[in-house]
Amino acid sequence: MVRIETTWNLRRLMAERGMYQTSDLVPLLAEREIFMSREQVYRLVAHPPRRLNFDVIGAICDALECEVHDLITWRRAEQKKVVGLEPTRTGVGDLRPVPAKIRRPEQRNR
Repeated sequence: MVRIETTWNLRRLMAERGMYQTSDLVPLLAEREIFMSREQVYRLVAHPPRRLNFDVIGAICDALECEVHDLITWRRAEQKKVVGLEPTRTGVGDLRPVPAKIRRPEQRNR
């Protein structure tokens, strides 16, 4: 089985250009008609995005004078199969509730 691992390099690219605050990117994107709040840009820099608009990628690459392969790198990660072990598949139909056991507290003789 093959899995692709991606690396988001925006923070490193910004640091190489002397940009250490995420808010430094806001005006550069606005010059390229990409209007994002400081919070949105912070999330974009601090956490790898799951989806991203091509216009945003293009604006970032233009602003930082880099190529897409500088911004996003990927590598092929092969997963080894363990012989003799089958993955367990649990569907919703396989799940059964566990009955609760209600116990009364011990009564003390007074």
